[in-house]
Amino acid sequence: MYGNFWENLKNAFKHGDNSLYKLIAINLIVWAVFMVLRVVMTIGGIGDTYGSLVSWFMMPASLPKLAIQPWSIFTYMFLHEGIFHILFNMLFLYWFGLLIHQYLGSRKLANLYILGGLAGGLFYLLIYNLAPYFSNSVDSSMMLGASAGVFAIVVGAATLSPNTTFFLILLGPVKIKYIAIFYVVLSFANSAGANAGGELAHLGGALMGFLYVTQLRKGNDWGVPIQKVGIFFENLFGSNRPRVKVSFRKTQSKSGSFSSFNKSASSSKTTPVKGGSEATQEEIDRILDKIADKGYDALSKDEKRKLFEFSKK
Repeated sequence: MYGNFWENLKNAFKHGDNSLYKLIAINLIVWAVFMVLRVVMTIGGIGDTYGSLVSWFMMPASLPKLAIQPWSIFTYMFLHEGIFHILFNMLFLYWFGLLIHQYLGSRKLANLYILGGLAGGLFYLLIYNLAPYFSNSVDSSMMLGASAGVFAIVVGAATLSPNTTFFLILLGPVKIKYIAIFYVVLSFANSAGANAGGELAHLGGALMGFLYVTQLRKGNDWGVPIQKVGIFFENLFGSNRPRVKVSFRKTQSKSGSFSSFNKSASSSKTTPVKGGSEATQEEIDRILDKIADKGYDALSKDEKRKLFEFSKK
């Protein structure tokens, strides 16, 4: 996961436990393919055909159009056209995605991105079809971009570790909770502007990021269905790939300490840890041994809660 960025990106599909680089790679590949198509088809005098082609992968606000192309609620979140659009989305995905991976592991990072994209798409769809302000534009509006999934990861990271500090050019050290709040407020303020659809998707993704982490702390993983689909395709195309090792480590940063854990794909029946609401070091050690032996999904809700509470100390 760590090391040279470009080396990790180049080998994104050769290794497990690196959904962050896989997500970035997929977005970049899709952008490059459509960029080449746009240039070639425009020069070839069939630019209108390109517009029709790309619209099949964008998410429409119109319910009848969405019924014709239901896959677009998934494909839109990997589709960009402007270079600055994808650049800033991928930078935010990388910076905040590292924190999500550090805390929750590779699978839950992918879960959160997909769930954020789906939530953003559904929120966009809901508001455009219910709010009178958009009644005249609902039939012509379409959306693309990874922003909803990225916003879910930004807000999810800020919910997990609100006091982690990023050093920003010109501003210096800023806690990520303030970065997340700023962008959520900005999206809300612009939700009646020229890019209303995108801004509404940001808000839906942000809400999912907060809810996902909040529910995860209670032992409820909303990403299990997404994860099962991912495991199915992993088994289908990479059945001989070695299993991912489990790790748990505490690291110190200038912004404080935080814990991380990665899980394996296996699962089994759970054995709750008995005791009071506060976990002892002995209980935490036993939970970590259980993760290493059976995977994170083998933990009971109480064990997951205690692990989260311990990670905040």
